[in-house]
Amino acid sequence: MLDRLAGEKATGSLMREHGTLYLADGQVIHAESPHTPGLDVLLTAGGALSPEEWSEALTEAGPEQRVGRFLVDSGHFPEGALELCHLGALYDAAFFVLGPGGGQVRFRHGVAHWLGAVRPVPVDAVQRETARRRELLHEIWPEEETDSQPLFRTRLPLDTRLPWRQRAVLDQVDGARTASDISHALGRPAFHTLVDIRRLAAAGIVAATRRPPRPTTAPARFPGTSAGPDVALLRRIKNALEAL
Repeated sequence: MLDRLAGEKATGSLMREHGTLYLADGQVIHAESPHTPGLDVLLTAGGALSPEEWSEALTEAGPEQRVGRFLVDSGHFPEGALELCHLGALYDAAFFVLGPGGGQVRFRHGVAHWLGAVRPVPVDAVQRETARRRELLHEIWPEEETDSQPLFRTRLPLDTRLPWRQRAVLDQVDGARTASDISHALGRPAFHTLVDIRRLAAAGIVAATRRPPRPTTAPARFPGTSAGPDVALLRRIKNALEAL
């Protein structure tokens, strides 16, 4: 569907379970996913933009879908820096939107995003980058559980030479937080966090806490048994019925 929409130069929103891609004239202009910090978090977490400046941009330019243009024209953010930050957020969210197991695809024609077109990206470029990132993660550590499951620290002694980025991620690992939780807490792109986590997993420092399976309907059991009906009892009942 995405290739077809690109060929048709469609404008609108393509929605899947893990997020949304926004298209204009067949190119991707923005992407959002609950698994990644939004552009607002990425811009304000490091102090590049104050929360008040971001709120002003939304109020003044959001209804006209010109928030990106407003940030540049008002002098809040250099155009080149905004393009780089926006591309990072776009590719970060698209990685999850285009991931496997994303459920059904829906497209709403004509839907525009309040940010506006900062720097449109061809669909094939987004697809290539998404595939490259998946290959990179697999090369670092092939187990995907660390991407979505809660993480815990193993008892392996910690190497004091651990890079500061990995150490910052490790400080957030508490047995309950997922990679997405850690990304939001640090205000850091989710893919960068996945890379650090997979490297920590490859080193044996962290591991995924596997969630218990969903409860299923248990088979009927006779009183006083633990694994099913008493076969000997059933045989005696059968014999008694046949004797009547």
